[in-house]
Amino acid sequence: MGDPLFAKYGKTAKAGEVLFAAGEKGAEMFVVRSGAIRISVESRGVEKTLAVLGPGEFVGEMSILTDQPRSATATVQEDAELLVVGVRVLEEMIVHNTEIALRLIRKLARRLESADALIRVLLYRDPRERVIENLKRLARIHDAGDGAPLRFKTDFNEMAEQVGLEPADVEEIMLRLVNAGFVKLEDGTWI
Repeated sequence: MGDPLFAKYGKTAKAGEVLFAAGEKGAEMFVVRSGAIRISVESRGVEKTLAVLGPGEFVGEMSILTDQPRSATATVQEDAELLVVGVRVLEEMIVHNTEIALRLIRKLARRLESADALIRVLLYRDPRERVIENLKRLARIHDAGDGAPLRFKTDFNEMAEQVGLEPADVEEIMLRLVNAGFVKLEDGTWI
């Protein structure tokens, strides 16, 4: 027997598919059930990654909450299963289910906190401090609170975009951290 929620609101999306583009009017948001969604903006002709969101995260809520055009582009990074939630459905869920409203508020607050942390990262002049502070920021984002080792995927290009450095500089700093035993790299996942 299939999942009735997915049967009613579900959508599958392949890697490379654009869910929405910056500037478009937003009529729906997406809840990620599996896979990964890359959120990006274009700045001076260069695409910059703001976040990669995975299972349990939602995408596109700001546009429908503020009735403003999309501020970023959402592209499927890994094949995904999504729940598509329209404006009316979201409003009904918020009005009739305080748990959903509270979860939405908490996630929005965490995103604001993460954005503030990234701004603080960019204030550091020393490239090493930028990378280390960004690692701390990523650790806070990915900490499940269960005491398990923190794991997250990022590459040197993505990290370089986040901290405003060249990928080669980030690679050098990260490899020094690996050699010093502060972080490990296993199969593309940082620990």
